Amino acid sequence: VQLVESGGGLVQAGGSLRLSCVVSGFTDHDYVIGWFRQAPGKEREGLSCISSTEKAEYADSVKGRFTNSRDAAKITVYLQINSLKPEDTAPYYCTALEGYRGTTITTDMYDDWGKGTQVTVSS
Repeated sequence: VQLVESGGGLVQAGGSLRLSCVVSGFTDHDYVIGWFRQAPGKEREGLSCISSTEKAEYADSVKGRFTNSRDAAKITVYLQINSLKPEDTAPYYCTALEGYRGTTITTDMYDDWGKGTQVTVSS
């Protein structure tokens, strides 16, 4: 499975970004795609995920500001981030778990990872 993120960039606090994750190589109809970030000196943080059955899960820290959506035909997942804060600055990674029907934002559950897209929020 290959994952390619895009959409990161430099934005002022209060702004918005939409990250994209294009996935290829799935052989199973069931999957979940998650979003994580890892700021320098911090542990990787699970943010959200969306499953092939349209179930979504969000970390408490991002509820109300982050929204997942997907284009099932293209196997592309989007993460809309609103009201960006300087503490949102980090590389953002998408990841996939094939053959899973639920949702999870636990790092150890995921098998395949993209290379990340950098989000930088200026104050």
